[in-house]
Amino acid sequence: MSDTTMANSSVRYLVPVSTEIEGAGQSDPLELGAMAGKPVLLIVHVDEVLEQESLHVSIWGSADGTNWGTQALFWFPQKFYIGATPAALDLGQRPDIKYLQARWETNRWGRGVPRPHFKFAVEIQESAA
Repeated sequence: MSDTTMANSSVRYLVPVSTEIEGAGQSDPLELGAMAGKPVLLIVHVDEVLEQESLHVSIWGSADGTNWGTQALFWFPQKFYIGATPAALDLGQRPDIKYLQARWETNRWGRGVPRPHFKFAVEIQESAA
């Protein structure tokens, strides 16, 4: 993470740093608080990955933290390598959303370890835009 990100006190995590996964899953709901109705910056950080596998992360929104609807707000591009992928999401377009949740799918092909393995995080912070 950059020094700017580390210094930003409004940085929170949908998926905590160094979360290890071997399959599909979802984060706990994150109450947006002061970020509700504002533009936010979401960043997927992949810190560890095996070859021949993919991670596909989506972001879901809810007004009450229990009903997530049938469609994600945003899908990140599939990730195959370590690195950070930022995306802007304007929650001003959806003022009803008070909670966010990250969901992910994994895939593995080829030989070797039969299950995917990733270490990753999903960061959220208020956008300057």
